Amino acid sequence: MQNKFTYYPEGVCSQMIEIELDGDTVKDVVFTGGCNGNLSGISKLIKGMKVDDVIGRLEGTRCGFKDTSCPDQLSKALREAAASMQA
Repeated sequence: MQNKFTYYPEGVCSQMIEIELDGDTVKDVVFTGGCNGNLSGISKLIKGMKVDDVIGRLEGTRCGFKDTSCPDQLSKALREAAASMQA
């Protein structure tokens, strides 16, 4: 089952994260705003990974003195996306 989700991160430079899942696997992730090179690289690295594996690796990542980061916000987005698929 494929599903698309949009998430609006808080406390980071990126303004939007668009996620496409195929069951419990990341099919595609597109960030709007933020550090394009780094976020494009993250998107490519996580394609084909299980949602729980991505969350486990990225959750809690901080950016400088912030309590969050774009990767941390992606983990939150993936949690929401996975929960909405189970509902």
